[in-house]
Amino acid sequence: MCGTCGCDEAPTTGASDTVAVERDLLAKNDGIAEDNRAWLATRSVFAVNLMSAPGSGKTTLLETTVRELSRDVFVSAVEGDQAASLDADRLRAVGCRVVQINTGSGCHLDADMLARALRELDPPRGSLVVVENVGNLVCPALFDLGERRRVVLASTTEGEDKPLKYPHMFRAADLVVLTKADLVPYLTFEVDHFTRHLRRVNPAAELIVTSSVSGEGLDQWFSWLRSELGVSPVGPAESPEPTESAESAESAEDTEAALPSVSS
Repeated sequence: MCGTCGCDEAPTTGASDTVAVERDLLAKNDGIAEDNRAWLATRSVFAVNLMSAPGSGKTTLLETTVRELSRDVFVSAVEGDQAASLDADRLRAVGCRVVQINTGSGCHLDADMLARALRELDPPRGSLVVVENVGNLVCPALFDLGERRRVVLASTTEGEDKPLKYPHMFRAADLVVLTKADLVPYLTFEVDHFTRHLRRVNPAAELIVTSSVSGEGLDQWFSWLRSELGVSPVGPAESPEPTESAESAESAEDTEAALPSVSS
């Protein structure tokens, strides 16, 4: 599937050279991720890496987030998909500045891709950048992008056993958002069972149960972001005071960056 992380290679035994290459690749990525983290810190930009399986509701949650938080803070996004720009188009429709990354056969974003996207995005000081990673519960967990927080989404339609089946992903999460809670009455899904499985894998992760249809849990999600950002909600008639860079960002044209996977 992916020439970057090697997940398309058949499992082998005694392949020490393969292990060495993987370690070198991840070490290179981690170095770039630290550079990204420092670059974001100098601008006081809060970056969130949003990860999940395809169809869990990342884009829907992000649309709602842009509508709500744009009164408080400048919000921009980096969209990761193997092809097309459908999700980016949805975010632009609600006024979000977006850079699109198409990975081709790649199954995740990496730190170098984000570094180039951030230069295109040029987020203003004190803003929020949400990275919507490629839909995949495996490889994105391995790659540090330089984000401040990792948020993993899981939908009720995926089943309550996801944390046990994909422990690396859920272990990497600072926050887990359970989506599509409005469908629980129609599914064989127990939120308590999901919570228990999550606690076995990651006792420290926060959990928010949400529904973009009923609105359940969305205030908790917004409050979590505001707390991390250190901002307070403002009234609907108000808007955050733009800095000079924010004004230039708002007037700039949306930019798409079709970036290939990083070669090792």
